[in-house]
Amino acid sequence: MTDHGVDKSWLQKGFSSTLGVSRKIIIFTDLDGTLLDVVYSYHAANEALHSIREQDIPLVICSSKTRAEIEYYQAKIEIAGPFIPENGGAVYIPRGYFSRETEDSINFDENEEGFRIIRLGADYRDLRAALVELRDSGFDVQGFGDMSGPEIALLTKLPEDQAMLAARREFDEPFIFEGTAEETGRMADAIRSKGFDLARGAFFHIFGQSDKGRAVSILIDIYLREFAGILTVALGDSSIDLPMLRIVDVPVMIQKPDGSFDPELERENFQRADGIGPHGWNKAVMKILSSSP
Repeated sequence: MTDHGVDKSWLQKGFSSTLGVSRKIIIFTDLDGTLLDVVYSYHAANEALHSIREQDIPLVICSSKTRAEIEYYQAKIEIAGPFIPENGGAVYIPRGYFSRETEDSINFDENEEGFRIIRLGADYRDLRAALVELRDSGFDVQGFGDMSGPEIALLTKLPEDQAMLAARREFDEPFIFEGTAEETGRMADAIRSKGFDLARGAFFHIFGQSDKGRAVSILIDIYLREFAGILTVALGDSSIDLPMLRIVDVPVMIQKPDGSFDPELERENFQRADGIGPHGWNKAVMKILSSSP
């Protein structure tokens, strides 16, 4: 994990020892299974979300969801600011969010109305081509790009209008595969031989040489140019979140619907949220904010 001058004794003593010095808190969060529950509701986290808005704390969504989906949730929970879609595929920064001096120091890859973008992920067309090659070589894979809106809605249990947002992919392709552990291993080797990577959350994901940790690290560096001192927090529930959790000052793992924690996250020395999904998210964030000077 990175260290921005913070005493890591919180790992033994709890959150309060981390927050002994006044710093700008930056919160990075996953969505599915973390801020959102199994029916895609964030309402159990309303108390903490209200406090975040009241205290003007940056809340950076870092999710497997697409840009369109993240913008939908930003509007719903009434936040604005940078976000990271599709498992670290890019960093989106609204124009004018940072000071002119900070923005001028950033090497952006793309500009469009309303946003400046740091592109990190693979081109979606290349990911789709790799998935077709996998299928041609005998792996029974089916990606979102092979499905209609209603099919994605049925698979994800999303309303159809939101399923259409999930289909608007740029950097990462979710797919389903029901092979054995041995077949999954061979598939992973095949994907990596093509220069891509594989991760598993609710679905398998094929993506380029990008991850949540790399994207979050870039954004942390930008926030450090803007503020004299920051304290970074991240909350996630699955192995896809591992790179993000490893580099922040306060990593928090969220309970699965059955009350367990992801086995890969459990092997790390992360703080454990006391509650499932947004219930645990709310408790963890409120504890952090109440410990802040």
